[in-house]
Amino acid sequence: MAIKKKAGAETLVEALKLLLKHRKASTQEDLCEALVKQGYEINQSKISRLLRKVGSIKVTNEQGQTVYSIPREPAPPAISTPIQDLVVDIVSNESLVVIFTSPGSASMVARILDYNQTKTQILGCIAGDDTIFVAPKSTKNIQKLCQEIKLLLGGF
Repeated sequence: MAIKKKAGAETLVEALKLLLKHRKASTQEDLCEALVKQGYEINQSKISRLLRKVGSIKVTNEQGQTVYSIPREPAPPAISTPIQDLVVDIVSNESLVVIFTSPGSASMVARILDYNQTKTQILGCIAGDDTIFVAPKSTKNIQKLCQEIKLLLGGF
């Protein structure tokens, strides 16, 4: 199916990204309708492919609705064997998890942890050159957090 575009209008991808920034569409049909109103000929299957292409995610907006959005920051590199090889050791005490990495690798590993903090018990990270301090959301589950981090970093 050809995609019709108004003269002078932004591209379909740009129009979709703009809609996603407003965080109001909770279904692909909502997005499809909004784009049709802007003059695009589009269907739900094309929306689905475009959502994957732009890296859309589902988030909870200010009104508490689950809606499509684009991440505020790009995803970190995919976790693979090289990332695991950068982690030297993971230790913890009653209040903090510390990750030791190869020199110069702490920022990249911390970036992966920060990106996934909503899926884990991580409050935040501070990275140096080869050391990362991981603050837990609660100190009651430090051992669980330590295990989550090990799994997240490729089963260290």
